Amino acid sequence: MEAKQSMLDVITIGDGMITFDPQSKGPLRFVHQFERKIGGAELNVILGCARLGLKAGWISRLGKDEFGRHIVNTMRGEGVDISEVKLMEGYATSLNFKEVRENGNGRTFYYRQKSPTETLTPELLPEAYIAGARILHVTGVFPAIQENNRAVILRALQLAKRHGVKVSFDPNIRLRLWSRELARATLLTYLPYVDFMLAGREEMELIFESGEQKVWEQAIQRYAFEHVVVKDGENGSYAFMDGRWVHQPAFPVAKVVDTVGAGDGFDAGFLYGVIHGWPIGQTLEFANAIGAMVVQVHGDNEGLPYLEEVEGFLGMREVVER
Repeated sequence: MEAKQSMLDVITIGDGMITFDPQSKGPLRFVHQFERKIGGAELNVILGCARLGLKAGWISRLGKDEFGRHIVNTMRGEGVDISEVKLMEGYATSLNFKEVRENGNGRTFYYRQKSPTETLTPELLPEAYIAGARILHVTGVFPAIQENNRAVILRALQLAKRHGVKVSFDPNIRLRLWSRELARATLLTYLPYVDFMLAGREEMELIFESGEQKVWEQAIQRYAFEHVVVKDGENGSYAFMDGRWVHQPAFPVAKVVDTVGAGDGFDAGFLYGVIHGWPIGQTLEFANAIGAMVVQVHGDNEGLPYLEEVEGFLGMREVVER
């Protein structure tokens, strides 16, 4: 009874990081000032869910240091349940530093070893917490950080299925963290547990070893997905259901200033639509709108909108079309 009263709409498992954004362009060795922010793929998604008004929770491990406390305080302030986020003695909170060149190209340098997430083992996963959620959202970033995390995610998926919790999965493949072969082999073991697969076009090609939609369709038939969604940037998004692809165009954007976090925002929007039982077309439109809003703001999660902002964005579009 208690679990139902405190049921969360969406929970996730993942790393949280401090991100340092350069205040000038050029090679990182010549940059002297940075702006401190927070980031992480799963962190962004659950933050996006909370801003939309969903009851959102996060399972993680951070360093017991000032950066870890900053992340916890920020997420708590955003309305995310952080009761399963622990600060670990003897570990430093993960960091990354961004480099931006004059032509706009950039690189990210990660400092996440040894990661405090190594203290989260499959046996320590909070089963009751997972059972009390409606959707568990996982990505391919957390299992890429270190080998132990792969078993953590697999165990979480198994617990979700045991308790009838829906599973949302964004492959979010980072080839700087692991090889194509290892990424594909690992992520394929997760697919039998997935209800909602939210992937980019390149990720679909990597996982199913083809860029052909017919090949994807054949592979999809082997799994019990409720929805497979392909995020395709300025081309919009596609959902495969009832044997056909449903396309939702992207929203035109005057200027793209930062694409980081757009896919995470899309995921949050999709989960909002699923939680509210919307038709797939409406859900994709809502998710596309959030993606379009995010790319117009600098930062990993600064552009993640509140619900009234998305409603305003969609309302303004309807007025313009009329």
